Amino acid sequence: MSKILAAMAVSVVCAASTAATAQVPLTSYADANGFIDVQALTCAQLAGTFQEDADALSAWYSGWYNGLAKKHFLDLKKGKVVEHEVILYCKANPGKKIIEALAVVFKDERAKLGIQMK
Repeated sequence: MSKILAAMAVSVVCAASTAATAQVPLTSYADANGFIDVQALTCAQLAGTFQEDADALSAWYSGWYNGLAKKHFLDLKKGKVVEHEVILYCKANPGKKIIEALAVVFKDERAKLGIQMK
């Protein structure tokens, strides 16, 4: 399960490279202290940032989800599958938050695998 979560977080990277128009640095979403509220970022914002910024954000999400799950695994194969799903979701829902996109994709993937949450 945690392997799936980590792999899914990696999927965020490609979402940024698919729907980009005018790219802006991720720092443009930072507050006065330099912090970014990752729970407030939208799919459109992710898609509009530079690839290296999307990579950094993806790494953060992966660490966040792994930390929540108390796991340290990454499944790159599953990550590719989920990556595609996040991209599709974000393209169809640019106003949704990235964490909402991840939650939808995670739920669908868990259902496919027969994993039930407590």
